[in-house]
Amino acid sequence: MAPDSPVNPSLESNILREPKPRRRGLSTGQVLVVTSVMFTFISFWRTAAIVLCDLASTAYYIGGIVESQIGAAAPWFILGVMLFSYGVRSIYIESCAMFVRGGVYRIVKEAMGGGLARLAVSALLFDYILTGPISGVTAGQYIIGLFNDLFGLGPESWLIHGKNLLSALIAIAVTLYFWRVNIKGIHESSDQALRIMGATTVMGVIMIIWCVATIAVRPETRHLPGITPDLSRKVDAQGDPIPDPFGKQVDPLGFVGHTSLGESLRPEHISGNWLSLLGVIGILVSFGHSILAMSGEETLAQVYREVESPKLKNFKRAALVVFLYSMLFTTAISFFAVMIIPQADRTSLYSSNLIGGLAMNVIGPQWARLVLNAVVVTVGSLILSGAVNTAIVGSNGVLNRVSEDGVLPDWFLKPHPKFGTSSRLINLVVILQIVTIVISMGDVLTLGEAYAFGVVWSFVFMSMAMLVLRFKRPGQREYKVPFNLKAGRYEIPLGISLIFLVLATSAVANLLTKEVATISGILFTVGFFTVFWISERAHRRRLGSAADSHEHLEQFNQETSDQLSVQALNLGKPYRKLVAIRSPYNLGMLERTLAETDPETTEVVVMTASFIPPGSDDFSPRITTQDRQLLTAVVNLAEHVGKPVKPVIVPTNEPFFALTTTAKTVGAQELIMGPSNKYRPEDQLDQVALYWLNVCGLKPEPLTIRVLGKDRDARLDIAGGSQIPRAGGAIAAETAKILGELRRSWHGVERLLLAYDGSPLSADFLDTVVSFLDPAISVTLLDVAEEGGEGEDPLTEASRTVQYGVERARALGRNVEWRVAKGEAGPEIVKAAIEGKFDAIFMSLRGVYRRGDTTQFASNTRYVLEHAPCRVILGFAPKSIPTPPPGEAAPA
Repeated sequence: MAPDSPVNPSLESNILREPKPRRRGLSTGQVLVVTSVMFTFISFWRTAAIVLCDLASTAYYIGGIVESQIGAAAPWFILGVMLFSYGVRSIYIESCAMFVRGGVYRIVKEAMGGGLARLAVSALLFDYILTGPISGVTAGQYIIGLFNDLFGLGPESWLIHGKNLLSALIAIAVTLYFWRVNIKGIHESSDQALRIMGATTVMGVIMIIWCVATIAVRPETRHLPGITPDLSRKVDAQGDPIPDPFGKQVDPLGFVGHTSLGESLRPEHISGNWLSLLGVIGILVSFGHSILAMSGEETLAQVYREVESPKLKNFKRAALVVFLYSMLFTTAISFFAVMIIPQADRTSLYSSNLIGGLAMNVIGPQWARLVLNAVVVTVGSLILSGAVNTAIVGSNGVLNRVSEDGVLPDWFLKPHPKFGTSSRLINLVVILQIVTIVISMGDVLTLGEAYAFGVVWSFVFMSMAMLVLRFKRPGQREYKVPFNLKAGRYEIPLGISLIFLVLATSAVANLLTKEVATISGILFTVGFFTVFWISERAHRRRLGSAADSHEHLEQFNQETSDQLSVQALNLGKPYRKLVAIRSPYNLGMLERTLAETDPETTEVVVMTASFIPPGSDDFSPRITTQDRQLLTAVVNLAEHVGKPVKPVIVPTNEPFFALTTTAKTVGAQELIMGPSNKYRPEDQLDQVALYWLNVCGLKPEPLTIRVLGKDRDARLDIAGGSQIPRAGGAIAAETAKILGELRRSWHGVERLLLAYDGSPLSADFLDTVVSFLDPAISVTLLDVAEEGGEGEDPLTEASRTVQYGVERARALGRNVEWRVAKGEAGPEIVKAAIEGKFDAIFMSLRGVYRRGDTTQFASNTRYVLEHAPCRVILGFAPKSIPTPPPGEAAPA
C-alpha cells in the first residue's frame, strides 16, 4: 500500500534465509518476510495536504477561467460553488465510511453495475488526466509573467507572445519530475505536499493582509463586483472576437447560444429578469461554468485508505480542513483580483496569471511588489506542481480500482522490481498527460474548459450512486449526509437528493454550453470506455467461467536475503506483538490486536506457517495463491483499521516451535493466537509456553501469550509478562470495562490505599490505576508480609516488593507512597486504612465473581469488605485465569 497516498498498495516480499534451529525434526528452511515501502498510514494533516495540493491550486487559475465566461460576477459564483462543495464532500465521507477502497468506480459499480461504473470512471479519468496539464501549464504562465514584470518587457514582449509554448515546456518538465518521484515511492511526494501547503499558507496570509491594506488605502477599490453574470459573446479590449480552440468566438452559452433561449439569456435581454425562470436558467449556466472550483474531491476518496486510526474521525477532520482552507483561499483571491486589478489588465495580461497580477497591483513600491510577485510565483509553482503529483497519484489509484476488478490486465499491477510501486500504470498516466499538454499548446483557458467535463460528471455519478445505495442498502452507517426525513419505516435522503439534483442540472447545463468540454470530454470518455470494454471481454474470454468469480489479490515481489532479523523487518519501535494467522476468513484475533495497539509505540508482526512436505531438505519457499489470499485479507483489514502490520510466512513442520522462534527473533513482548479447533485455549497456552521455555533456555524472557477468541481472552504471563502500553483510544474491551468501573468509583476519593503483592495481576492493576486515575488523588501501596516462614525477613522481602511497585509507577509518570505491615492481610489492610484515613481501598481478586455472593472470597477479602472504614474497590482478573482448586484460598 502506498505510504502516504491513495495509490494502489503493492507489497514487496523478501526471501530471508534463517539458520536451521538446533532441534530434531524441525525444518524451517527459508522464511518469506512480506514487507513493503508502501505500507504506512498518514495523519489527517498529511491527508489534507495531499488533497489541497489539488483543490487549493485551483485558486491560481479558476478566477481567470470563470471570468472569461461569465464576467466580473465570477467571484460570487465561485463562493457559491465553494459553499456547495461542503455537501459534495459529505457524500464522499459517507461513501468512504462504507467502502475503504471507495471512489467513483467502486461506489457506482456497487449501486448500478459495472457498465455505468466504467462510464463513470472514464469521465473521472478525464478529470485526473487534465488536472496535471492545467496545473503545470498554469505554473509556467506564472513563471513567465514574473520574468516579464521583472524585466519590464510589457504586454507585447516576445515572452508574452510565446508564453503558451514556453508554459507547455515547463509543464512537461514538471510532469516528468513527478513521474520519477512516484516511480520511486509516494512517501517523498506526501512530505513535499505538506511542505508545499505550509508555504502556501504563509503566502496566502501575506497576500490577504496586503490586499486588505490596499483596499483600505484606495477608495476606488472598495466596491464588490456585480452579482449578475455576463453571458455575452466574448471580445478583447479592442472589440475583436476572442477565438476558442475550434476557431469560433468564445460563447458562454455554447450550443444554446444559437437558439432563441440563448438569445434571451444575453445581457441586453435578461437585464432585470434574473428572478424569473429564465434568470434561474442563466444562474445555473453560470454555476456550471464555476463548478471547476471544487475539482479534486475524488482525491479524498482515493486517499481515505491511507488515513491512520481513528480512520473516520481523522478523515472528517481532514475534510473540514480542506473545506475551510480552499473556501477562504480561493474565494478571497477571486474577490480581491476583481476589486484591485484594472479590468483591461485582468482580462488580458493577467487572465492566466491572476494572483501574479494581484501582486503587481497592490500598494507599495515597485521593488516590494516584485518581491511579492516572486513569492507568489515560487509558492504557486510549488502548489501547482503538487497538483501535478496529485493528478498522477489519483489517476493511478483510479486505474488500480479498475485493474483489481479484472477490467485491465493484472500486468498493469505488477510492482516495480525495486520500489514496489505500480509503475506501469504511472507510465500510462504520464504519457496521456504529456500528450494533453502538447495538444493544448499551453492554453490554460482551453484546458480549463475541457477540465470541467470530467469534474462535474464524476460528481453526478457519485451522488447518484450514493442515492441509489440509500434504498438498495438501507440501514445504519458510520456517517450519513445530513437532512434525512423519517416516514414510517422508510427514510427519505433529502440532503443527498438535493445535492444530486444541483449537480445533475449543472452537468446538463455544461453539456449544452461548453462546446470544448463536451466534444473533448465525450471523445475521451468514449475512448476509455471502449478500451475498458474490450479489455474486460478479453479478460473474460481468457478466464472463462472463472472470470465471474474474479477476486483481486495483491501483487508481491520476491528478493533473497540471508537472515530473519529485526533489521530485515525494519522494526524500530520499542514494543512488538506477534500474531499467528492461518485463514483469511478468521482474522478476529488480528482485528482485536490492532484495535488495542498504539501504532506510535508498538509494531504488529503477522505470521503464518507454511507446512513443509516430509523429506524436503532443499525446499524453496514461494508465495502461493493461498498465501496471497491470506495476505490480501491482512492488507484489507489493516487498511480498514488504519494501522500497519508486518506479515511473515514461515515454512515449517512444527508450527509452535516456529512461532516461538519467530517471537524471540523479532523481540515480541506479546504472542497472540486465535482459538484452535483441535486444542483448548489452556492447552494452546501450555504448549506455546513449553516451546518458549525451550527456545529461551534457563532464563526465559518476559512474554504474554494470548488466545483471542470472539468472547474470551485467555492469557499466560511468563517472567512477568508483557509491559506494552495500552492504546490511548483503543483499549481492549475487557480493560475498557474495568476502567469504566474504576472511574465511576473515584468520586469523592482523595487518598487511595492499593494492596500490592508484586504478582503479575496486581502489577497490571497498578498500571491501570496510576495511568488513568486523577493525578490529584494520592496513592499508597501496601504489602502485608505473612508471619513465620524461613529465610529472609518477611518485612524486608515485602519492602523490596512494594518498592518495585513504586519504581513501576514512577516509570509511568506517577509518584506514589508505600508502606508494609506484618500479620494477616485482612486486618492489616483495615488497620492501615483507619490509621491513614484513606477514602478507598483497591484490591486485586482472582476467581469468578457472582453478583451478591461473597462466600467464595478468601477470608482476607471478606474481612476487608466487612470491616473497612471506607469504600472497597475489587479488581477482577480475566476469566481465563483459573480459580484455585477447592479448599485452597484465593489470594486477595
